[in-house]
Amino acid sequence: MTREEINTFCGSLRAALHVVQWGGADVWKVGSKVFAINRGDGVTFKASDMAFEILLDGPGIGPAPYMASRGLKWLKNYGPEGLSDAALREHLVASYDMVFAGLTKKKQAELRA
Repeated sequence: MTREEINTFCGSLRAALHVVQWGGADVWKVGSKVFAINRGDGVTFKASDMAFEILLDGPGIGPAPYMASRGLKWLKNYGPEGLSDAALREHLVASYDMVFAGLTKKKQAELRA
């Protein structure tokens, strides 16, 4: 997926907020919490423990700079040699879902409205 396609997809998720920060990165948030970071060199997303372990050594995928070095389960997909478009969309939705689930029940209800 191109940077624009990733941004369009992330923007289609309910209550997703786009901000540009950290040196021009497209940062996607839900309820003020980051679920994806899109740069020209790839996209970073939160992963479940299992997905992190399975995907970590895959071609075109690696631990996300900064995030993974702090013990967080975040991966970076480096483009076409990484995940297929469909798989990347699935992982972006999973990242969104994990972040959404970590919000307070009150915040979740606000975002669903």
